[in-house]
Amino acid sequence: MDPTVYFRTMPLFGQEKPEAVMVNGASLSCVICKHDTFFERRAQLHGPVATLFNLEWAAPTATCVVCSQCGYVHWFLQT
Repeated sequence: MDPTVYFRTMPLFGQEKPEAVMVNGASLSCVICKHDTFFERRAQLHGPVATLFNLEWAAPTATCVVCSQCGYVHWFLQT
């Protein structure tokens, strides 16, 4: 199966429909295919030191939006 077809037809991360995303007041377009709807999720960022000391809970969190057309993941840190 072509992986791009898989991403286009399967709802990701529990969302039924992909949505448009705004970043600093501007509409986001995928940097790969220029599509404009995305599935959203959050990801925790932790490194080996946090893992070593069991401190993953204190690591920063990023918002990820996945292009509903090609599946490319766009990452945004909370500032």
